[in-house]
Amino acid sequence: MSFALPKIYPITDITISGLSHLEQVKRFADGGAAFIQLRDKYSSPREFYASAQAVMEFAKPRGIKVIVNDRVEIALAVGADGVHLGQDDLPVATARMLLGEKAIIGFSTHSLPQAVAASSLPLDYIAIGPVFSTQTKKDPDPIVGLEIVREIRTVIDERPLVAIGGIDRSNYTSVIEAGATSVAIIGDLLKDPETITASFRLLASGPHCNKHC
Repeated sequence: MSFALPKIYPITDITISGLSHLEQVKRFADGGAAFIQLRDKYSSPREFYASAQAVMEFAKPRGIKVIVNDRVEIALAVGADGVHLGQDDLPVATARMLLGEKAIIGFSTHSLPQAVAASSLPLDYIAIGPVFSTQTKKDPDPIVGLEIVREIRTVIDERPLVAIGGIDRSNYTSVIEAGATSVAIIGDLLKDPETITASFRLLASGPHCNKHC
């Protein structure tokens, strides 16, 4: 992997924050974020394309890496740095073929067997979740808990592992201690739009973070 996965992994959500993807990215960037995922489950392809294009025009000159959730065609069209795929999205091998070897590809898993299977795919990081109860996803998968995070860490060697789901400033250190390389935080960062920058900066300067957070 040609980039350092940050300890704090910010993800945009227009329904929680009430802000455009671009405005969220700007606020994350002001807090020091250099790696951001755009996630949008509700906008039309045309709307999301326009949003992603605006984000890339802001991010590229600043060296901020941006990946797109689910929509490989939009990532390709706007020149995003990669994609994050779910179990029901385009196969990882197909996404790799379309986006090229330099693209960042992440993949969601929801159990130990899924994570083990994912470890043989041409991807850059494996995501596991939900670790805790979450309100940011419709019909979430069953909670995996910290023990599954620990088990996955022991079987995927040094492959980067992103934990997601119900993670906030009160519990993120326990998730990193369980073996996660990075923790994706959504609700706790976005619930108050006025504090996104300060909240990200605070989390990124936490005890488990370094210059790559």
